Order: sequence, then C-alpha cells, then structure tokens
Amino acid sequence: MERTDFGSMACPIARSLEHVGESWSILILRDCFYGFTRFDEFQKSLGIAPNMLTRRLNSLVEDGLLERRQYNDRPPRSEYVLTDAGRAFRPVMLALLAWGNRYYAPEGESLILIDRETGARVDPVLIDRVTGKEISDRDHKTEAGPAATDIVRWRMALRDEKRAAAQAAATTVSTDASAR
Repeated sequence: MERTDFGSMACPIARSLEHVGESWSILILRDCFYGFTRFDEFQKSLGIAPNMLTRRLNSLVEDGLLERRQYNDRPPRSEYVLTDAGRAFRPVMLALLAWGNRYYAPEGESLILIDRETGARVDPVLIDRVTGKEISDRDHKTEAGPAATDIVRWRMALRDEKRAAAQAAATTVSTDASAR
C-alpha cells in the first residue's frame, strides 16, 4: 500500500502531519524535550527497533525538526538536538499532554505540567497572542487564507452551511418550545 503524500496538500494541518504525523516521530520529539539527544537514550526510552529509530531520526533531520551533531570521531557518533522548528512543536506536545490526560487516562495522570517557580499545576490553553483571549469555538473560526485552494474554500463553505443549518434548527426548536 502506497503512503499518501500529505506534504503536497494545501492544508497546513496535512502538511504538518507529513513531518510529525508518524507516532514514533512525536515520541522522539517528546524525548528531545526531556533532554534526550543520543540514539541509545531514544532506543531505551521507546523500545523501538534500531532500523526504525534510524529512519525516524533521519526523517526528523531531513524535515528540519532535529539537527545531527557529531560528538565523537572514533567511532563516529552523533547526537540529535531540536532546531527552532522542533522547539516550536512544544506547545503542540503540551496540548496533546493535556488532551490525553483529560480523555485517555482512565488510570489517572502519569504526567502533569507544573509551574517551575510555584510548583502549581498548569492547565495549558491556546490563546491569541494579540488579545490574550482564549481561543474557543464560540469566539473564533478558521477561514480560507489568501493561498487557499478550491477544496479548502469548499470545506469552509460547507462548514458554514452546516453551522447555519444547525443554528436554524436550534432556533426553530426553541421557538416551538416557547410557543407551548
């Protein structure tokens, strides 16, 4: 079965998945945020086969999320460090942590985020950098951008039609209920 090339899609979510959509890649990045840099550290942490780890590390380097730095000449050994693009993935990682704790931790949270200074628990949210306002479905929506393709514009138009239909149905139900 041939793999789909998400990198050629016009959607920024699909293009991002081309680089970090493989589970091992995200877990390698997670370990990089813990300070892991060496092949043996990743292998021990993940229990991943060496050939798979080599492929994932090479891919993350090619995609510009990690940088390979040689730390030993004999034998040649490299470490892997986050690039600016890799470090910029941290908020996504923290959002996954919060989401996973909320919906997929029936045994309880095995990892939480805390404030280094106060030790208080932190609940990460997405905010607008300009207004400082939390991003919510009620107050924000996505729109087709200047480079949007026809399919992106179609998705946004269909979304708007469905929302308008749902609002009309809700208004009808509330009007009928108040008329009784």
